[in-house]
Amino acid sequence: MIFGKNCSSGGVEWLLVCLGNPGDQYENTRHNVGFQVADEIAARKDVPVQRLKFRALTNTVELGGAKVLLMKPVTYMNLSGEAAQEAAAFYKVPPERVLVVSDDVALPPGRLRIRKGGSAGGHNGLKNLIQHLGTDQFPRVRVGVGEKPHPDYDMADWVLGKLQGEDKKAVDAAVKRAADAVECLIREGPDRAMSRYNG
Repeated sequence: MIFGKNCSSGGVEWLLVCLGNPGDQYENTRHNVGFQVADEIAARKDVPVQRLKFRALTNTVELGGAKVLLMKPVTYMNLSGEAAQEAAAFYKVPPERVLVVSDDVALPPGRLRIRKGGSAGGHNGLKNLIQHLGTDQFPRVRVGVGEKPHPDYDMADWVLGKLQGEDKKAVDAAVKRAADAVECLIREGPDRAMSRYNG
């Protein structure tokens, strides 16, 4: 597996699928950390992510030496796989080059975890991606948003709640590190990214 440039293919070499929910009411919620990472990368590259294609807001960026389709699915979280599947089929991108960025309630706020594949871990966006891609073997960068405060707390209320205070500070910093990790993974492969950013 050669990371970064793949000269044989025209078009897009990687999909970067950043998970979240469209709409102002979801901005700065725990579940929208993926969108924040997309916005961070878009700001660095000075490209707007606003072209509606494959049921996602998209733009093409050069990241880690490769041509990458940056995607913010507008299907809502639970149907994110529909957007990814359409784009992957169109560009003939294999699952190992569909890089997904999501929130993770099992990680402390601000912690990153990079994986080459694996279960959805209860995350509905990842569950739908696994279903539509037909495999759980696609790389992902997960950004910790912290566990709900007590077992009876409704999970939907927690992930759709706004980040505040120290948690927001930690996650804002992690969003920048996650953008770095994405570039590292595309350029140098998941093993290097895991050793550098899984803390």
